[in-house]
Formats: sequence, C-alpha cells, structure tokens
Amino acid sequence: MSKVGNYLQEHLIGEVVDSADALEFFSTDMSILQVRPGLVVYPRNENDVRKAARFCWQLAERGRIIPITARGAGTDLGGAALGSGIILAFPAHLNHVLDIDAKSGQIMVEPGANFAKVQQALEHVGRFIPPEPASAEYSTIGGAIANNASGERGFKYGSMINFVKSVRLVLANGEVIDTGRISKRELNRKLGLSTFEGEIYRSLDTLIEENKELIDKLKLPLAKNTAGYNLAEVKRKDGSFDLTPLIVGSQGTLGIISAAAIESEIYASDTAVLAGFFSDISTAIEAANEVQRSSDLPASLEFVNGNLLKAVARINPNLLKGELAQDNSNQPLPAAVLVAEFDDPSERNRKKATKKVKKIFDKYASATKLALEPNEKEALARIRRSQAVYSASGEANARPLPLIDDAIVPVEQLGALMDGVSKLAKSGRQELAVWGHIGDANLRIQPILDLAGIGDRQAAFKLMDEYYKLVISLGGSTSAELGDGRLRAPWLPQVYGEEAYQLLAKLKKIFDPYGTLNPGVKIGVTLDQIKPLIRSRYSLDHLYNHTPRS
Repeated sequence: MSKVGNYLQEHLIGEVVDSADALEFFSTDMSILQVRPGLVVYPRNENDVRKAARFCWQLAERGRIIPITARGAGTDLGGAALGSGIILAFPAHLNHVLDIDAKSGQIMVEPGANFAKVQQALEHVGRFIPPEPASAEYSTIGGAIANNASGERGFKYGSMINFVKSVRLVLANGEVIDTGRISKRELNRKLGLSTFEGEIYRSLDTLIEENKELIDKLKLPLAKNTAGYNLAEVKRKDGSFDLTPLIVGSQGTLGIISAAAIESEIYASDTAVLAGFFSDISTAIEAANEVQRSSDLPASLEFVNGNLLKAVARINPNLLKGELAQDNSNQPLPAAVLVAEFDDPSERNRKKATKKVKKIFDKYASATKLALEPNEKEALARIRRSQAVYSASGEANARPLPLIDDAIVPVEQLGALMDGVSKLAKSGRQELAVWGHIGDANLRIQPILDLAGIGDRQAAFKLMDEYYKLVISLGGSTSAELGDGRLRAPWLPQVYGEEAYQLLAKLKKIFDPYGTLNPGVKIGVTLDQIKPLIRSRYSLDHLYNHTPRS
C-alpha cells in the first residue's frame, strides 16, 4: 500500500483499500465515464470522514492535491461519483437510520443508507419521502441529497431540497458544522467566528450582498433545477441564512455530508393510476399542459413515446402485452402514453382529482385506462417503467447511453422541445426513445451508440452539444434532477451566462480553496477534459442485481 494509504489506515477506524480490483470497480459509475481512483476508504464514522478531509487539506497546504470524492452506490449518471484521489465509500458502514420522530415525520439518517430501506422505516410510522428517484432500490439517500434528486412524484412534491431540513457537514479542512436556517442575529454570531466556518459565512454573505442582481439570473422559471448551486435561496429578505440549499445538489463539491435531517409526508396506501393512450405526441402534450393548469394535481404525470414502446416490444414482446389499449397485436402502438398517479390521503379529493384528469385524457386520447386494484395499477405503472428494459438492452457494443437524459424546459416550451428532439432524431438518423416527467417538462433520452467506434463517440458529443443548445435556447437547464457531474458541467456557463457562472466559481472557492472536494465536477470543466474519460465499453455491471431503472 502507498504511504498515503498506510498513513490513513493508521489513523482511521474504517478500512483503506488499494487493490487493483477495488480500484477498477470504483473507476466507473452509471455514466459513460471512467476515472481510476488512487485509494478507497470505507469510513466507520464521522470522525473518519473528518480525518480524511483534514489530511487532504494539510497536503494541499503544502502544494500536493489529493482529491476526495464522497460516493454512495455509484448510480450517478453524470460521473460525479468518480475521482482520481480518495473515494469515500459510505454504504459499507455509514448506512443507518439514526432517529425517526413519529409525530413530525422527520428522520435523521446517514448518507450511505439505502433509499428504499429509509422509506421502509418511515412507512412504519405512516410516512414517506416523496421525491424518490427511480433508482431508490439500489441508490443511497446521500446520493439523492447530493443530486437534489426527484422522481415520478416530483410533479406534485418537487425535489429533495423541499424535504432536507439540515445536514451535518464535514468541511474541506475537516471541521464539522450543522446547517439549517438561522436568524439574522444568529448569522451575526457566525460572522464573528474565527474558524473556517466563520470565514465561509463572512465570504458568502459578502458575495451575496455584492451580487444580488446577478444572483437573480440564477433563478430560472423551471419546475426544478439542479444546475450549478442554489445560491438564490441562501439569504432571505428577513436576513435569515441557510447553507442547506447550497449543499443539496452540490455533489460533494462544497463539503461532505455525514448525516441529514429529512422531513416527510403522510403515506397514502390507497392510490389511483390513470393512463391515456395518444395517436400523436402533440395531443399528448396538449393533455399534459391542461393537466398542469388544473387545480387538482396528480402526484405524478409521466410520459413515454412510441419509439420507446416499439423498442420494448422488440426486446421483450410480452412485457406490455394487454396494457396498451390495443384490441389486437395488428394495431399500431400508441405514439405516446401518459400515466398519472393520484395519492391524496382523502378518498374524496383523490376521486375528484382522478375524475378531472380523466376528463382531460378522454378529450385528447384515443383510449384511457383507470386502475384502482394493486395488480392493475402495477400493470399501468409498468408502461412508464418499461424504460428499464430499453436501458439494459444492446446489440454487440451498441447500446442506449445516458448522454442527454436530464434536461428540463419551462412547461410552455415543451412542444418546442419535442419538435427539436424530432429534428435531432432525423439528422442523426435514429428513432429516439423518449420518456420522463412530462408534468415538469423534464425529458430523458438515451440514444443507441457504440463507444468503441470513433464515429459514434464524435456523434455523442455532437448530439449533446446540439441538444443542450436547444434546451438552453428555450430557457431550460441541462440538469433537472441528476446533477451536472462531469458530463453536463461544460454547458453550465451557457445555462447562466459567463458572469453568473464566475459567481458560482467564486462560491466553490469559498468552500474549497485548495480544490480537494470532488474537483472536475460542476465547476471548471471543459469538453476537452472529459473526452479522454469516455469508456470504450458501457455496461450496467454494478446493477444487474436490480432492475436498472432511471
């Protein structure tokens, strides 16, 4: 083992590993990128995290930079779980639910805890965390916070930022702080601290006060957005201050979360699921827009296009048999399907909302299906989740790749985005499978390409550039719920403009003056830097114990 590894093992309770197979395993996540780390640390407690961060800080003070990357289950689609230095692997030990307040529904949890198991713990007290990502069965709560994740129910409930009340945060120098909204009086006390925490508060408060107009440019008219840092929500007009909005979605670039307090909602076991089947995408968009304007919103409003259904029918003909409102197999597949779920705890309100949306679907769709029984609901939900079959498919080395699968636009621009996707598909001579959270105008697209081929690698970057320019031209963001990571970070200056982007870079510098916290993620990333990191072969090897949903 290296000198660094030996030193850390001497001072940490957790294990330090640098075996070739471990480094190979941690060199990939769910993105198309590959970065080999130098060392893997399995922290046993917060003190291990603090000591590792402090060690990297002290080396950086002497001019030697060793990056430190916090990692959950490695399900990140943008390469944010990769690093060339020390990987802190949290699921091994820091995976506990620390406390549940049955009365308030607040839960305190460690970052390596499996998201689905956290939900199971909450269900015992009749609660749940609504912005559950599709990867919940195999991803961690820390990863969800780091990415400001959302999911199918994001249409009604929003993203993790709406539920994370505070975090325990290990700063770049190893100090540990608690975030949470503090009053103007409490802020003044923080400003007087002689610690690194005090320095952060002073520098950040000055940055905000001197750049209020520029910070307004970071507020995009979107249902959700995790591009950059949420600087606009830190300081309110009443003078109160909270670092939590910065940390949620920061992907380990501002600090390392060791625990988090998360609020929850009442869990409704009785739900209704409604599907609408459309002969063309334009009418599906009209229906979705009308639902968006409704006062009675479903918990989710999901979308799949006909190209996805065709691909799934080819790969697994029996998966959706009998669920697509076809009288016989000779009928064409729908051009689009909308799937809505209703979860209001009040049966009366739930029936009212279902009836209202069904009326909208009936107006535009060629057919509708309403499911109230568990088996029927699962069958309709399977239509949206059939994307997993597509994502896991492939012939030879060509397969669906997570390249352009997290963009979001203002809801009124959804039609223009769909038109643009259609044009991109024609220019690339490929039928693009499209799915996602249409209620938020948040689409997911994974084109089929072979990373081993030079032509397809060039096509991948051309497609990303054209698609993200389209999204940005419509007032959208490249990152709705998956984070910038490495893959989407090069387009961040175009999302906000160069001046606002430099403000975000200054923010990063305040928290991470030596650049030890997950460098190469979010800030200071160019296409030339990530092109050499592209894998020659993409796979979902880490996930085949589960259904690789996204």
